[in-house]
Amino acid sequence: MAIIVVGGQSRSVGKTSVVAGLIARLPQMRWTAFKITQYGHGFCTANGAPCACATADHTIAVSEERSTTSGTDTARFLAAGAVRSIWVRTRQGMLAEAMPRIRKELAAAENAILESNSVVGFLQPDLYLTLLDAETMDFKPSAKLFLDRADALLVRTNRKSFLSSLPNDKPCFPVEPPEYLADDLVNFVRKRIFQASAAAAA
Repeated sequence: MAIIVVGGQSRSVGKTSVVAGLIARLPQMRWTAFKITQYGHGFCTANGAPCACATADHTIAVSEERSTTSGTDTARFLAAGAVRSIWVRTRQGMLAEAMPRIRKELAAAENAILESNSVVGFLQPDLYLTLLDAETMDFKPSAKLFLDRADALLVRTNRKSFLSSLPNDKPCFPVEPPEYLADDLVNFVRKRIFQASAAAAA
């Protein structure tokens, strides 16, 4: 089983597009896809809507996507070819509470791809990719915390000053919307999956 995590420095940098693209380009993996969302104060984990509730049953919510046309990110994963697509919502800082359910779903998967940064603090993926964008000022604390754990950087910029500030010990792939996935990046992911499978079989 291969586990891939795709993270990024902020919202709207292309994480969902990368996950959907990998699912579509590597259909033989029969992916179970996860979208992990952590909400801050004032939002309900049950549906992501503004909420003033503080009840225990609204700290975690897990649902499986059934439609390819609902317009959600998890629907995009199914439309791309995922076997299953699961949306995990927790309150900010409470991902640990959801990990037993995530691990249960991982155990049932042939291969898994997760959109998240923070999940890297709870499991060791075979490959962790992180998206960086020089034009986006926001930088999530979780993205900074786990930047050194990334196996490769996907970078939306050609600004030399930004590129020179990145860790130079990691593969760096330029990405541009809407495609995001050049052949060299897909081949890199395919190679890492093969290495993980070979190591597990040894």
